[in-house]
Amino acid sequence: MKILLTGGAGFIASHICDRLISEGHEVVVIDNLSTGRLELLNPRAYFYQLDLCDPAIALVFQIEKPELVIHHAAQVSVSNSQENPVFDAVNNIIGSLNLYENCRQYKVKKIIYASSAAIYGEPLYLGIDEKHPVKPLSFYGLSKYLAEIYLRYYAGLFGLKFTILRYANVYGPRQRSDGEGGVIAIFLSSLLKGEAPMIFGQGEQSRDFIYVADIVEANIQALTRAENEVLNLGTGKELSINQLYASIEALLCSQLQPVYVPERPGDIMHSYFDQRKAAELLDWKASYPLQEGLRKTIEYMS
Repeated sequence: MKILLTGGAGFIASHICDRLISEGHEVVVIDNLSTGRLELLNPRAYFYQLDLCDPAIALVFQIEKPELVIHHAAQVSVSNSQENPVFDAVNNIIGSLNLYENCRQYKVKKIIYASSAAIYGEPLYLGIDEKHPVKPLSFYGLSKYLAEIYLRYYAGLFGLKFTILRYANVYGPRQRSDGEGGVIAIFLSSLLKGEAPMIFGQGEQSRDFIYVADIVEANIQALTRAENEVLNLGTGKELSINQLYASIEALLCSQLQPVYVPERPGDIMHSYFDQRKAAELLDWKASYPLQEGLRKTIEYMS
């Protein structure tokens, strides 16, 4: 199958690209390299350095004629979205619309869209299932959700099939530790340099941490399953930041104590997903234990 992958030089999508190619698929990557890195790009992928808002995207569809699209390219910084909501909307909404329109015009069979736990906002209950009310606290969460809504309209009006995958906190090799890097990458980067990392608030806030290979597997299953469905991807377990730090500290045999700083405005206290719908429709579950995922991440970053 020929698959167009947006953001394929980035953290999660580069892993997806590798897996697709290993399974014999032909992969075309679009990435503007604003946060992606060429060294992460599989050399067997066809690469176009383009922004999703560029009209030249149509030429890629004309030339390559992809059968399926996996859409990961996005502006992913929550803080940047708050400071510049127009930039966030152009990237996450207008860029997605340009992609959807080309999918419609060039008869793409299906699109898999990578969404985020950020769309839910402050949880009303745990674990968060797909029926949980949507009330994002950031422009980033809002833009990711609006791109979901547009995709549903394209499905209803034009028959474009989709699967929407909402990710919990993904971690693993290739994740950036700067900017909006995940907390695990940030902790590891600091500790490996002999620096004490910061923890916001008391460290009792909890999240659902899922290893990148589990996310890759869900995307592979979604190639042929869960049409026109929305699925949460997580472990179904919560882990506090203090517990996470203790696990990392033990694996690194570190004695460095974190520096506690005031909590950030808008941060939610607890979050984890109910992953049962994904388990049923994708025949999938998160299979990497935290310790194994952390070890693999440490090996990559060391």
